[in-house]
Formats: sequence, C-alpha cells, structure tokens
Amino acid sequence: MRDLKHKARKVDAPTRWLRVRVWLMGAVFFAGLLAVFTRAVALQVHQNDRLREMARDQYIREVEIAARRGDIVDRVGAPLAQSVDVDSIWADPTELPDVKVSAKQLAKALNLDPKELRERFEKAKRFVWVKRQAKPEEVAKVKALALNGIGFSKEPRRFYPQRELAGHVVGIVGKEGKGLDGLELAFEEELSGQAGRREGFRDAKGRKLVTQRLDDDAPREGATLTLTLDNRIQYMAEKALARAVADAKATAGMAVVLDPKSGELLALANYPRLNPNTPNEAHAEAFRNRSVSDAFEPGSTFKAFVVAGALEEKAITESTLFDCEKGAWRVGRHTINDTHPQGILTPGKILQVSSNIGAAKIGQKLGREKLVDYYARFGFGDRPGLGLPGEAKGVVPFPKADISLATESFGQGLTASAVQIAAAYGALANDGVLMRPYLVSKVVDSDGVVVLENRPTELRRVVSARTAKSVVSMLEAVVEKEGTAPRARMDQYRVAGKTGTAQKVDPLVRGYSDKRIASFIGMVPAENPRAVVLVVIDEPKTDVYGGLVAAPAFKEIASAAMPYWGVVPSRPMAAAASGVESPKPLEPAKPSGPNPVLAAIASLDGVTENGISEGAVRVPDLSGKSARKAVTQLLATTLEPHLLGTGRVKSQQPRAGALVDKGTRVTLELAGQLH
Repeated sequence: MRDLKHKARKVDAPTRWLRVRVWLMGAVFFAGLLAVFTRAVALQVHQNDRLREMARDQYIREVEIAARRGDIVDRVGAPLAQSVDVDSIWADPTELPDVKVSAKQLAKALNLDPKELRERFEKAKRFVWVKRQAKPEEVAKVKALALNGIGFSKEPRRFYPQRELAGHVVGIVGKEGKGLDGLELAFEEELSGQAGRREGFRDAKGRKLVTQRLDDDAPREGATLTLTLDNRIQYMAEKALARAVADAKATAGMAVVLDPKSGELLALANYPRLNPNTPNEAHAEAFRNRSVSDAFEPGSTFKAFVVAGALEEKAITESTLFDCEKGAWRVGRHTINDTHPQGILTPGKILQVSSNIGAAKIGQKLGREKLVDYYARFGFGDRPGLGLPGEAKGVVPFPKADISLATESFGQGLTASAVQIAAAYGALANDGVLMRPYLVSKVVDSDGVVVLENRPTELRRVVSARTAKSVVSMLEAVVEKEGTAPRARMDQYRVAGKTGTAQKVDPLVRGYSDKRIASFIGMVPAENPRAVVLVVIDEPKTDVYGGLVAAPAFKEIASAAMPYWGVVPSRPMAAAASGVESPKPLEPAKPSGPNPVLAAIASLDGVTENGISEGAVRVPDLSGKSARKAVTQLLATTLEPHLLGTGRVKSQQPRAGALVDKGTRVTLELAGQLH
C-alpha cells in the first residue's frame, strides 16, 4: 500500500510541473498578444495621423503655391506696387554630380559665395533654395550649366513700376514675400492673400511622376489697396523737394500735400528718396518715412494756432496792440529775441513778421491751460492714425515755467510731425473744422468685396469759422513784400501761409545746437483753399530761414497743382500780366467747330452772343492743344478746367460747341503719361 502511494506521488509531480509550464507559456503568449494588441491600438488610433502623413510622404510631395500679392494703386488706379512671376532656383543635393564642383559653378553664375552655398548643400537633404527671385540672365546661365538636381520654380516678385515715387509710403517686401516696411507691412494680412497647395506623386527615388492641382486649395490673390495719393502731385512734390534740399545743401527734407476739406493726403514726399526695387543699395537713412515718423520742433508755424486760440477765447482781438520790446524781452532769467527789432504790433503784424516776443505775449494772454488745450484740439500729441509703422505722436508738455509758456507759444520746446502740422492748418483752411487725415481710401479683395473703406471724417470743430477766416486772412500778409515769405507769393492765386525756423536739440549737450529746421506751410487759393502744402528742410546750409529755402518749393508744387486741378485763378488780371498766353488774332470761323477766341470775347462783361441767354457760353474746341494752352483758353472763357493725364488734349467733355453756363467744369483727357 505504501508502495502504491509513493508511485502515485511520482506520477503527480511531472503532471503538476507540466501544468505550471503550460500556464507560464500561456501567460507569456498572452502577454505577447496583449503587447501586440496594445501596439496595434497605439498605431491605429493614437498615431494614425502621423503614420498616414509618413506614408503619404513616401510617394506624395506637397508644394505650397504662394498667392499673388495684391496691388497698391493711387487714387486713379495708377499702380505703385505689383507682383510679377519670376524664376527661383532650387537644388536636390542628392542628385548633384559633385557637390563641391556644382556649388562653385552655381556660385560663379549667380554671384554667390561658393563656400556658403556648398555648406547649404551639405546640410540639406532633398531640397534647398539656391537663389530666390533670380534675374533672367542668371537663370539663363544656370540652365546653360545643365546640372542634374537643379530645378526652377515660378514665384511672385514685388515690383514697383514708379521706382522711387512714394517709395517710403508703399514700403518694401522681403525675399519671403512678407512686408517689411510701409503699407506693405501695415497691410500684410490683406495684401498677402492665401497660399494654395499642389500635390504630386513620386517614385522610390523621389522623381516626380504625376502632378494634380486641388481646386479647393488654389491660391487666393491678395486685396488691392487704393490710396488717396495722386501720383502726379506726388511726383511734383518729390521733384520740388529734391531741388530745395540740393539748393540749400541740406541733410534731408519732407513735403506734405493735403486736401483740407476731406483730410485726404495727396502727397507724402521724403528726401533722401527710396527705390523699393533695390533696397539693398539704399543707405540706412533713406528708409525713414520722415513726414510720418519724425517728430521735430516746428518753430514759428505754431504761432497761427496761438493767435487762433486767443481770438476764439476773446483774450485778444484783431486790433489788440502788443509791444514787441524792440527785439529783446526779458522773461525771468532768460531773454527772448526777435530776428528784427519790432515796436507796437497787431496780431496780424506779429504773424506777418513772425515776432517771437509778440507770440509769447499772446500766449500769456491765452494762458497755460488754454494753450495746451488748443494744441490738443488741433491734433497735437495724438497719432494721426494713418496705419503706417512708426507714426510719431509728438509731445506737448505742460508749460509750468514762464519761459516754457513763452517758447511753446512760438513752437519751441514741443514736437510734432509734418502730417500733424498739415492737418492742423487744414482745420484753419476748412473754416475751423479738423478732418481726420487718411492715406488708404479702400481695400478691395480678389472677389471685389470692399474690406475697408475710409471716408472724410470730421473729428471736431477747433475754432469758429469766423476765427479761422480771420487767421487765414492774417496769414495772407506773410507772403507779401513786408512778410517773411515773399518767395511763396503766386501771381495767379492768393496764398496764405507761415514760415518756421526752429533750432534743433543736441541730445549730447542737452541743449539747442546751431542746426536748424526751416519750413513753410501754405494754403492755396487763400479764399477757398484747395490744398495745404507743407515743405520742411532739415539742416539747410545756405540759408536757415523757411521763407528762403522752403517757400520756393511750396510755390513750385502749388504752381503745378492748381492748373492740374483746374482751379480758377484768384487774380485773373494778374495771370494775364504774368505772361500767360493771350488769345490769337481773330480768324474766320471754321465749319469744324466754334472759334474759341469769339467764345472768349463773348464771355467778357457787357458782351453777349445774340440768341444766347446771359451767363451762357459755348465750349471751345481744344483737341490737339497742349495742357497749358487748353487751360488758358478755358479760363478766358470762364470755364473750369479738369485735366486727366498729361500731354495734349485727346478728348473733352462737354463736347466742343456745347452751350453751357459760365463756371461749368470741362474735363480734358490728355494723351501722355507721367515719367
């Protein structure tokens, strides 16, 4: 019995260990299956997207297609910035026959550093840009090399057809197609559009087999910016400014032309000029949009605002007399001086001769709080809000000391930008109403939807219409012989303006230096201003007074702009005496149209044409005539000319011979372009 039990134990032992081994093997297999299942779940669920993209990348190459950047145009649609397709050169380093030799050959053809190019090839895997936006001659040289692994792609390149014209305003775009300055930067989101995508199949060696374009991912063109600038007025301003800076041997300059009734900026000129097509060739100083970003002490141009505030507050009248102390007036420990000694002057005379002492005494009458308040009401101390990068705000500190009150009354000890000054004078020209200055009139996307639209916006009434007209009337005397700016006087149009000559601060010595900023700002025609024109010359060497170095540039701009806009002269008799062409002797009327000389005679006082009601004239035939002759003939016929383009008259509306009322606008389309 004992032997049977012992034998049974011997049989149960192997069976028990077999079961243990089976369970162990089962556990191992189960753990393995669990691991596989877990891994499968991880791959199929958690890493599904990543693995799908990796698989797609094995046989599909996705390329981003850059969108065409939107245009920037002036007020009549003339392009200032456009995009054109150019070739960019890329390489697949794995397919180059010899990286070192290829880098040397390409560098020579493209004027690149061979060492730097070789390093880029060695670091890259399958794709590297060799040169973006290459010139046509460079592309031809590379194609002539016939290297394997070199490809060409079309990319949009920014092109500025007007070159330097409004270069600071438009700005520049970098190689990556992103705006770096100016409107290109400020409206990057609107101009850049939306990039598209293109997919292509490739084989195991990466060679492209089939390409397909996905309609849903097509690139979307950027929006078009329409500006308030007029390229012809801009051209006139830049040309006159460059001449003024050169004549004065100055460091720099700026000019602003503004429509006072709408707030539209018609020109923003800066010198040195900037060609956005070749920014690498420009000096660092050329990138500053001075008319917007520079805040400077304006000097005597601020005297008009002090007089306006004092008149509005009834602190003075037009006939109030001020003792100008014979050119020297002591204020505390300081002495204020005038350029020329003056005696007893009215506010109008103070503006005419630009007396610092007179302005300081008017500032005393107005008071500290009111002085700062009126400067703020005229827009100083606030950014204009044009949307451009780096807009200057300017500083108008509260004048605690008596000497500070005096100096701020004649424009020293505070700062402002050129746009701010022009807008403030626009308020005086607009019967005391300050309009918001603006540069972009509208933004329209590729579907024709208006994304943004600016319209003339009244900010506030600064002074009454009576006060504004009174100050403008006083400023007319500034351009007369006894004033500080007779060089700004125009024979055909009445001008109201003010000179400014301010000392520049030297930050090193924490005081004023011997350098000056000379300026002149004018409104023309004074009786109903169509434009406010500001010219600022920075650090003139020949003369330092605004009436000598800045006023002639104002006159040049205004003399070109008035006939271009068809503004009727304020002084028609003076216009005739100044050398404007007189009508030719009478000739027999031709069947093709009415005789323009007869029409001119019929428009004179006391002369009427039989069968025509009083106050009506016939439109002369102007086809083929020069712009100057056409304007002269229309003005002699008491009609208002409106010119479109340059050159000779191609068409006119109303037609020749039409019977119209005196003062009717005649639109002339000229055959020619501005270069």
